[in-house]
Amino acid sequence: MKFSSGATTLSPLVITLPTATGDTWTVDWRVWQPTERAVLCFVRQEGRLLLIVKKRGLGAGKVNAPGGRIEPGETAAAAAVRETQEEVGMTPIDPTVAGEVLFAFSNGYNLACTVFVAISSTGTPIETPEAQPFWQPEVDIPYERMWADDHLWLPLLLAGRPFRGAFMFDGDQMLWHQVVSG
Repeated sequence: MKFSSGATTLSPLVITLPTATGDTWTVDWRVWQPTERAVLCFVRQEGRLLLIVKKRGLGAGKVNAPGGRIEPGETAAAAAVRETQEEVGMTPIDPTVAGEVLFAFSNGYNLACTVFVAISSTGTPIETPEAQPFWQPEVDIPYERMWADDHLWLPLLLAGRPFRGAFMFDGDQMLWHQVVSG
């Protein structure tokens, strides 16, 4: 698997783990393919990060960044802008790719997510049926309210370091991870 950021590949490439039900589950990252592709868009402003409490869908109740699935024919960058507009009423200006995170879930769902960062935006955050936005100081990220993987790669985004991560989840529980940077 080649990383678009130029980072090195995953090692080991084949992972077998037990699930909560006692079954075993194997992911071969050499041939892994996403079920869907999505984006996250982190807007940074004056030492703060725009975050949301997700109201519905995958990760409902968790803190995350605005984002969602890429529509057919849409670029990842266009999806990052659209999703941020739809979820919080703001338009990120010139979002750039910060990294990529790959998720394999024990139920068979696989998600590839391009992570963007924007250092400027227009508009004021508004609550929508999808998200409750809030500004959070970058020095006080609420990792305990986020997906279990976020604390592994979000500091790299905040430090301006490109990254790629792969994660295996059984429900909300992270069973395996690997993050590479550079």
